[in-house]
Formats: sequence, C-alpha cells, structure tokens
Amino acid sequence: MMNDEDIQEYHNIGKAIKFNEKYTYTKGRQIEEQGSRTYEINNYRLPSVTTILGATKNQQFLKDWKAKVGEQEAERIKNLSSRRGTSMHKFLESYITGVGYDDLTELGQAAKPMAEKVIEIGLAPVEEYYGSEVTLYYPGLYAGSTDLVCMHNGMETIVDFKQANRPKKKEWIEDYYLQIAAYAMAHDYIHK
Repeated sequence: MMNDEDIQEYHNIGKAIKFNEKYTYTKGRQIEEQGSRTYEINNYRLPSVTTILGATKNQQFLKDWKAKVGEQEAERIKNLSSRRGTSMHKFLESYITGVGYDDLTELGQAAKPMAEKVIEIGLAPVEEYYGSEVTLYYPGLYAGSTDLVCMHNGMETIVDFKQANRPKKKEWIEDYYLQIAAYAMAHDYIHK
C-alpha cells in the first residue's frame, strides 16, 4: 500500500503526471440505444468495441452465474460493481489530471484502496500522458473510449482500467486483450 507521503501527494492539487500535447484527439459522442453503444464521430456512427465484443463472446459463463445466484442478485452485484468501478475511475482520472478528489461515501471508500493500488503499481511507471478519457476510432469500423494514453516504462501505451475483487483467470478476460488491441489499432491508424 501507499505510505503517508505518497497518499499526501495523491491528494495534492496540481499535475500528478506531466501532460504532453503530442496527439490531438477527436471528441466523439457516446450514444446508448437498445442495449448497445455507438459513437458519433465526424457525423458517422460507429459501433463500440465493447458492444462488438459483447455480441461475439460466449455468454454461457454469465448465464450459468445468473442461474446460480438468481436474476435479482446478479443485477444487484452487477450494478454495485459498475458503481464501484466508476468511483475507482474517478479517483484515477483525478490523480492523472492532478485535480483533487475524494469520495467519502461507503462506495467511494471501498473504491479508494483499489485506485491507490493502481496508482502505486500501475501508474508509477507513467512518465507522461497524452490523453485521459480518449475517444479512439477506426474509420468505418468501430470506436471506443480508453482511460489513458501515455508513456509507460518508455513505451507508448493504451490503458483501460479494470476493477475486480479477486484475480481473474486469463481465459476469462480475453476480451480485455481484444479491446486494447482494437484501441491500439485505431490509435496507430489515425495518429500514424
């Protein structure tokens, strides 16, 4: 965990990570309709990477889990996890951009240690960042929003934060690898 000095630095207002304007990102408008997400970019609508992956992956594990815990409980867990993930993202985005932030709610206090661990281990090697909450798109194919584009351990890197209460098996998160690969392909295509 972070020591007291690190935690104080985390709460200080000011740039936590140096911003570099190397890339100019296009803002897309996210649209939710009929259970799927699209992005409107330059007057074109493109399906989101996560919608495409959701439509193409095997949903049997999720169906089995819902049957085991029940629809109501599955919905409760899903909503709680989503809200906790959103809270964790707010802590991380605030750290990256150097904006002071704290969430004193019970949910916020549960998400905070997760964010601190990501900062301590995952963001420590970030030398500079090019964008936070960046819309990426591959013209005519797909679009999405990634959490961070940065220089991480000397390598330009696309980052999408994920939260979980326990470690996941590699085969459970194959879509995470596909998501990041799609974002990297889109970034490389647009920004050369």
